[in-house]
Amino acid sequence: MNATPSKPIPQPHERIRLIGTPVGRMVRIDDFGDEIDPLQREQLHAYGLSAAHAVKVLQQQPMTVLLCEHVELAIEHAVSRHIWVQPA
Repeated sequence: MNATPSKPIPQPHERIRLIGTPVGRMVRIDDFGDEIDPLQREQLHAYGLSAAHAVKVLQQQPMTVLLCEHVELAIEHAVSRHIWVQPA
């Protein structure tokens, strides 16, 4: 009996915190934690950070720095630990 190899079932990507994302990695914004103040959330959206938006992590120290549509954004760790991302 010839068994055909089954295709691996794709697993959903695990979301990770932006603060834990390695430098150089492209990620998509998945969600903002409730810990982020609504005004701060609006400011992040105004700079182009929104759900499903791809960004590149440029550095993690002393702050998280992202490249978002040709604009570099520096985000305090108190905020970046509450931003969830997935691999792009």
